Amino acid sequence: MLVDQINAISGCFDLAAQDAVYRAIFTRRDVRSHFLPDPIGDEVLVRLLLAAHHAPSVGFMQPWNFIVIRDRQRREHVRDLFFAARQQELPEIAEERRELYRKLKLEGICESPLNLVVTCDRSRSANSPLGRWHNPEMDLYSTVCAVQNFWLAARAEGVGVGWVSILDREALKQLLGIPDHVVPVAYLCVGHVSEFAQKPDLERHGWGSRLPLADLIMSEVFSGQGEDALKAVAADMGGFPAGR
Repeated sequence: MLVDQINAISGCFDLAAQDAVYRAIFTRRDVRSHFLPDPIGDEVLVRLLLAAHHAPSVGFMQPWNFIVIRDRQRREHVRDLFFAARQQELPEIAEERRELYRKLKLEGICESPLNLVVTCDRSRSANSPLGRWHNPEMDLYSTVCAVQNFWLAARAEGVGVGWVSILDREALKQLLGIPDHVVPVAYLCVGHVSEFAQKPDLERHGWGSRLPLADLIMSEVFSGQGEDALKAVAADMGGFPAGR
């Protein structure tokens, strides 16, 4: 009872709600396959977009817009852009990793029932330098927060999301009629899926592995030593912090 009262006063979620938040974070995946043809209902999509729209934004600028793409032919054109960009990226991959790179599934543009482009309108806060005077890129960072909100809400709804970053930005802008002052931040493949992978695809296929959190913690200054107790807790906790 006392714990419940403290949680109510502090605004702290109860343990079940906390676990749900952490579960969404820890089981979120960049989905490239397993998409189902079932359409996403408008109410579900609006809930996801509302989550994105309530992301933190510096200076309350809310620089985002959301382009919903359902047309099959348009998505095929985007997929062509992906294939072209992937061929351009291939020579930049270390030679010993190119064969693995070729095998990786890196998009679900036409397999997913809809695509979503999250853009940043860089003119929206032109008359309000709050939070951007010294860091003018904060509107872009704020838009990324909207993408993350959308992604986590989608995971909670059982909706898969895949971020396609291998695209020529200017070619995409031309295809979608995006004006010069607007930046396409994220091209997302969105749809219900048959399953969520236990591990990220790139980890599962041996492209990389998750870095230990304890190795990334510094004290006071960059590369500062210390915080041994904190690092020990991080090392012991490992993954999903359930059963607190």
